[in-house]
Amino acid sequence: MTSNGNGQVIQLTKKDFESDQQVRWCPGCGDYAILATVQSFMPELGIPRENIVFISGIGCAARFPYYMETYGMHGIHGRAPAIASGLAVARPDLNVWVVSGDGDALSIGGNHLIHAMRRNVNMTILMFNNQIYGLTKGQYSPTSELGKVTKSTPFGSADYPFNPISLALGAEASFVARTIDNDRAHFTEILRKAVAHKGTKFIEVYQNCNIFNDGAFDAVRDPRSGRENRIYLEDKKPIRFGKDESKGVIMDSDAQLKIVDVEEVGEARLLVHDENAVIPGRAFALSRLSHSPTGPVPLGIFRSVERPVYEDLVEQQIAQAKERGGPGDLAKLLRQGETWEVS
Repeated sequence: MTSNGNGQVIQLTKKDFESDQQVRWCPGCGDYAILATVQSFMPELGIPRENIVFISGIGCAARFPYYMETYGMHGIHGRAPAIASGLAVARPDLNVWVVSGDGDALSIGGNHLIHAMRRNVNMTILMFNNQIYGLTKGQYSPTSELGKVTKSTPFGSADYPFNPISLALGAEASFVARTIDNDRAHFTEILRKAVAHKGTKFIEVYQNCNIFNDGAFDAVRDPRSGRENRIYLEDKKPIRFGKDESKGVIMDSDAQLKIVDVEEVGEARLLVHDENAVIPGRAFALSRLSHSPTGPVPLGIFRSVERPVYEDLVEQQIAQAKERGGPGDLAKLLRQGETWEVS
């Protein structure tokens, strides 16, 4: 529910968040499912569309702002987190979103991404991971597997891939999660919990590129067979998955995680997930349980902790400065100390 500005309360719907722009992704692209899920979720925010901003960089995912009937900006390659950080600090009243792909976010944009997360700027980052460069027609990306044969790596990639969840945890992101483009119920629940969290929310979305990397996530994405490999993380519950939840995850004496048959080890030995743990050791171990999505993969919230938000700290500093010296004088600031006049 939101106000129309004349004192009337109106109910927004998915259609209210669909722009008049023709969606131009390849037929069958996973981006369609992501767009539909986000548009369907937006009315739950209960805020006017003009208070929502989507910012993107370059790539297939970067077209997202055109298709959202909100404010938005199509930025330059990799700089979306930097632009969004500035906006969030200057306008903390806005609901700021970043949409990026694995190439845009983790290659040229890697530096901006990790610093936005360590600062804990209040924004939601959706990173579509298809393990390929789609817009530029199929080159390997920072998440492509070792040995990946593409147009730019005809003999196979020699680069070891990033693990986006491990990266986010290492950068001290306060909210880290993973979902799948075609699991709308799970995706929506992750979005719901993300917007309730104040700080940087990093959400990796497994997204199928059916033209240049089709089937990369079939082990978990397939609506039937893939369900057996989805390890849905539930806070404060033992980690179980598979048919009849017969499989589970334990931590060995050497702190390594291992997939086991629950019947063999007993439920008491299963690892209990704690997404609110301040020290992210177990969350990091879970992120390493499967570096590539070719078998059982953890999905859900890896970490959700409270810590100071960057723009709140900036506001506090501004307030302190005003208390100490009153309103600032920009002209005085520019002319203090040694100055020269050049004619």
